[in-house]
Amino acid sequence: MSKEMLEAFATLEKTKGIKQDVIVDAIKAALVAAYKKNYNQAQNVEVDFDERKGDFKVMAVKTVVDEVQDDRLEVSLKDALAINRAYEVGDEIRFEVTPKNFGRIAAQTAKQVIMQRLREAERNHIIDEYSQYEDELVTGTVERRDNRFVYVKIGNVEAVMPHHDQMPNEVYNPQDQIRVLVTHVGSDSKGAQITVSRTAPDMVKRLFEQEVPEIYDGTVEIVSIAREAGDRTKMAVKSNDPNIDPVGTCVGQKGARVQNVVNELGGENIDIVKYEEDPSDFIANALNPAEVIAVQFGDDEDEKSALVIVPDYQLSLAIGKKGQNVRLAARLTGYKIDIRPESEVEFVDENSSDSDSEDAADESQESATNEETASNDAEAADTDNTDTTEDNTDTTEDNTEE
Repeated sequence: MSKEMLEAFATLEKTKGIKQDVIVDAIKAALVAAYKKNYNQAQNVEVDFDERKGDFKVMAVKTVVDEVQDDRLEVSLKDALAINRAYEVGDEIRFEVTPKNFGRIAAQTAKQVIMQRLREAERNHIIDEYSQYEDELVTGTVERRDNRFVYVKIGNVEAVMPHHDQMPNEVYNPQDQIRVLVTHVGSDSKGAQITVSRTAPDMVKRLFEQEVPEIYDGTVEIVSIAREAGDRTKMAVKSNDPNIDPVGTCVGQKGARVQNVVNELGGENIDIVKYEEDPSDFIANALNPAEVIAVQFGDDEDEKSALVIVPDYQLSLAIGKKGQNVRLAARLTGYKIDIRPESEVEFVDENSSDSDSEDAADESQESATNEETASNDAEAADTDNTDTTEDNTDTTEDNTEE
């Protein structure tokens, strides 16, 4: 060992971000393991490091006893007093036991252990540094690609973008500058691993946070996002300020804000809809641009399902190309949506039904009233007829008497 090693430690600390203390501890552990293995020594050895000279020494720690049973672990009180008269039984004394050829053997045995500790330290350093960027947008440089990943350089580390996180309408060439979302910071058997994406729904959210100050400060809130990357995205927003229109705020003047996001995503269509507390209104908004006549919900509360009735001529628009519109609307709202044309559904307007019932009741009451009036008139007519008959009878009697 020498000062050159100290310079190497300093270089590692500067380039890899690994502190010298971590490197020294790794080498100490490796040298202890090498010594025990190659010299069949007991477990009471330590390694000291001279930071000034860059030298390592192997020290055996022995306990002072009256009678020695194992000279590898113990030293007699007599021998201890010869070293220093202050020693007592039970004290520990450290003896240097560094072999002459220990450097060569230790280097061969300890190399793998040292490299492993260095990888662990580097992995922990990367995780500590980049975990703060998880779920955040960063800018990186494409380095290379293979059948599985696109490798993106972010700062001093290399991140990977799996195939399912790559936009289907984009081609990534070396030295391209791209914006990606950090989706995972972790480790595997090969070391630290950072995974990035351009297809995650949260990427749309982060882009709008950068473009729309009202979203960043919480005035406008993104409730949910449903995305088919590279093709179409639906985003539901609501305003925490009654004086602010959430959809108009996200679209921006002449569509400038949403257009910036669309350009970043390579022309991906973005539908911004207003979130409503009423599920039927929310589902109707989510199916935009299709017109919705009514929304009816199933009786099963465990399965959130809805029957949506649309005009016949709006059916294909509501379903969308290959079912995309209704599929995204279902993800956005959390409901299983079944779309039916108006002509195929026996649809009864509840308000209309109530009105018809009231009209029928009124008609029945009016009819009953008319019948009662007619009956009263008939009775009155019968009374008049009776009186007339009696008068006629009286008249007949008078004529007979005459």
